[in-house]
Amino acid sequence: MDAMARIVVPEAEALLDQEIKCLDKGFVRLVDYLGGDQRIVQAARVSYGAGTKSYRQDRGLIHYLVRNEHTSPLEQVVLTFHAKMPIFVARQWVRHRTARLNEISGRYSIMRDEFYVPEASQMKGQSLDNKQARSDEPVEGADGMIQEMQRDQALIYEHYTGMIEGGLAREVARANLPLSLYTEWYWQIDLHNLFRFIRLRLDSHAQYEIRVYAEALAACARAVAPMAYEAFEEHILSGVSFSRTESAALSAMLRGEACPLEGRAKDVFDHKLARLKESEAIEEPEEPRPDAP
Repeated sequence: MDAMARIVVPEAEALLDQEIKCLDKGFVRLVDYLGGDQRIVQAARVSYGAGTKSYRQDRGLIHYLVRNEHTSPLEQVVLTFHAKMPIFVARQWVRHRTARLNEISGRYSIMRDEFYVPEASQMKGQSLDNKQARSDEPVEGADGMIQEMQRDQALIYEHYTGMIEGGLAREVARANLPLSLYTEWYWQIDLHNLFRFIRLRLDSHAQYEIRVYAEALAACARAVAPMAYEAFEEHILSGVSFSRTESAALSAMLRGEACPLEGRAKDVFDHKLARLKESEAIEEPEEPRPDAP
């Protein structure tokens, strides 16, 4: 097969231009993709001119690449998304800088009257042990707070449009709009860096609102490169890594000794051990045979 021929992935084709609903008014839409699992193995094998291999050998090679952090073949796969999200989610999103984006501009366009309003189930109190997160307990008066948010949003948007009608430039009037306003953009990223985004933003410590978008992006990545996503899920997303100190503590515990860690270090270590216990219930997948380049 011509190495430059366009690779068509049926699962991805079925997902193209389909909006995946996120939050109350947002979405993620796969606009286009370049390559898939086949592109990854082509890129990995190009250095020694190997021909087409079997499905099992391709799967084994992809697992080898992901497990050993050989990332450049995964960078050959590129996905383009159209996404719509609240501005505060967008500000977390752009911390992942290895991507290309083009966002709607409030200088050229009048922003729509679309604001994020949390569901009552997400109106929770401040966590007592995590300065940046919410707790699991609902906050008292949640319904009243939601109504207050809606009133504030309506009033601010009324002021925004009033300023524009009064002759103020759009680029100035937009300065008064809140973080709950929806924005949208085209966002293009390679598969390796998309996996990094998903790993961080699917974590239980990530904010709920951006986790919703990470789940949608993960569904698209799985459709475009199912074998690569399987390997990512196996070796990275559901895997657990230990630091040198944690490894020493684990060795001590296996010898029947008490855990030597204390304080925050022990809390992090215990969280990793809890993840290991959770994985005990997962059926061990067949380990693909490595086919290293």
